Amino acid sequence: MKKWYEEEYEFEIEVIGFLRGDHTERYCRNGEELGDKYQCTYGCPVNADGYGICSKVMMMLYPIMEAIRSGGDLENIGGESKYSKVIVCPDGCVIFKLTAKPLGHENFFKGKFYES
Repeated sequence: MKKWYEEEYEFEIEVIGFLRGDHTERYCRNGEELGDKYQCTYGCPVNADGYGICSKVMMMLYPIMEAIRSGGDLENIGGESKYSKVIVCPDGCVIFKLTAKPLGHENFFKGKFYES
């Protein structure tokens, strides 16, 4: 892999709760624990141990992350602020909080980085 583009946003996804009890054994295949954090820019989020976020959660996160990259405001879709939103995994097990941090770099498409 040879990353060449300075991304516009950094994302953090943190486990902030559970819908059923106080642990995820026997119902969350990823084994999430309170305080687990995942980070990424454009790629899929990984934690400090190098493990990736659940693929089902990623299906939910991707359109929200794209909304942010497109200049959107997450308050328009129920977010706590322009750059944060709480989501529940598709299995109804784990509660995550997505937070975006602007990095100040130019937008990929507006900057025409795809042109040679």
